[in-house]
Amino acid sequence: MKSFSDRLIEVLREKGSPIAVGLDPQLRFLPREIKAKNFKRYGKDFRAASRAVLEFNRRVLDIISPHVGVVKLQIAFYEALGPHGMESYQKTIRLARERGLLVIGDIKRGDVGHTAEAYAQAHLGEVDIDGFAAQGYGVDAVTLNPYFGEDGILPFVKMARFHGRGLFIVVKSTNPSSRDFQDRRCGTERLCELVARRVNSWGRGIVGKSGYSAVGAVVAAGSPTLGKRLRRLMPRAFFLVPGYGAQGAKAEDMRHYFDADGYGAVVSSSRAVIFAYENPSWKRRYGVKDWERAIEDAVLKMRRDISRVSGSG
Repeated sequence: MKSFSDRLIEVLREKGSPIAVGLDPQLRFLPREIKAKNFKRYGKDFRAASRAVLEFNRRVLDIISPHVGVVKLQIAFYEALGPHGMESYQKTIRLARERGLLVIGDIKRGDVGHTAEAYAQAHLGEVDIDGFAAQGYGVDAVTLNPYFGEDGILPFVKMARFHGRGLFIVVKSTNPSSRDFQDRRCGTERLCELVARRVNSWGRGIVGKSGYSAVGAVVAAGSPTLGKRLRRLMPRAFFLVPGYGAQGAKAEDMRHYFDADGYGAVVSSSRAVIFAYENPSWKRRYGVKDWERAIEDAVLKMRRDISRVSGSG
């Protein structure tokens, strides 16, 4: 079975740029035409909202799939819409994979061993239903919270190895209060550096032919000094790098996350791409009706920006 890291490199090479688009739908930003149609058909309830999200996602996937190889779904925006929302989550995963995209489930799970195993089965593997193996959500990779330590991570590593899936463990996040814990000194190192060492250790037994591990890390765009340090501590890990666009990070902020071969990192953006038409400058240029054009222009701009600093363009 081909490793996740090898599959990731293949799709990034095919698309020509190491970027991921986050499908994080917020109902208040969805195009009015999509909401109106579904509210008229179903009424203003969870089902209507979830159908609107699914229709929006389908149209976004049609726009971005020629330009990107990876999408990331933040599960919270689907959970907020109840069971219908989770149905849209699963259907969106299927739509993305039908288009040849890799799907990262941004779930940030982390719990005690037997609970972590159940999460791993649900998102990466199969669930045993009285002797019948049923696939869960079927994403290609998930994000994880390492706070529970090895007990919360190893069940996912086992599942990733067996099913050819990937993991991105939070090492350094984008939120301002991440410094409360992640930047705390533990002896001579920050806590995030200690976590980075463990990520490197957890990934040693699951390295693909490319030399990269299926165990990667979430590393926010930030200090070049810290970024270089984390790259040295995790030489085989792919970085999932949030922060570009709506969160204020520029392409130059990611330059030091890539290896000399142009791989080693995937830069993710959500709002700045899928809701590009909400940007006042886009509204002036295209108006509110041409929202699909705004999304396409935004993803192409991101592709150019990141390819320039990664060396893959």
